[in-house]
Amino acid sequence: MAFYLEEHDPETYRRKGRLISLAMAGQLIVLGLVFSQLLVATFGSSLWLNALGVLLGLLATGATFTVLKDRPWMKEVRYVWQLKHHLGQISGYLPGLRKAVEEGNTTALDLLTFYHQGMAQLAELNGRTPDDDSERLAEKMQVRLKREEKGLPDKVNGFDPLDLQAFKRG
Repeated sequence: MAFYLEEHDPETYRRKGRLISLAMAGQLIVLGLVFSQLLVATFGSSLWLNALGVLLGLLATGATFTVLKDRPWMKEVRYVWQLKHHLGQISGYLPGLRKAVEEGNTTALDLLTFYHQGMAQLAELNGRTPDDDSERLAEKMQVRLKREEKGLPDKVNGFDPLDLQAFKRG
């Protein structure tokens, strides 16, 4: 299934991300304590029962999160998780992609362009400046020049993870 870059307001994403993180952490603490107290009250005091209560709280919080992740108000956070997942996928193939770019492979050019765009967008959404070192800047310039040579647009809208199968994992 193809993944496409979307525009999201960084401030909205950060606000929702903080709120959701606090809510999930609070829920984990409350449920962990409730389950621990119920187990201790039922079976007597034990370190293992307390640990089991925390584990049950973690499982209940995870189940709640799984149910809520597709809600419309989770759109920005869900998008960033998916973006991170896809960038992580691509980063495993970077050596193969770089070699294919040297050989003029158009798919590799598209994937590397998407990777650089995604990294820049992720940094922007997180309120950071892109950590572009000289190697990454040189690579971005090389990719841009090769795209210009081939008459390809400067940007890509998305990528298909199946395209990675043509390249050797690094």
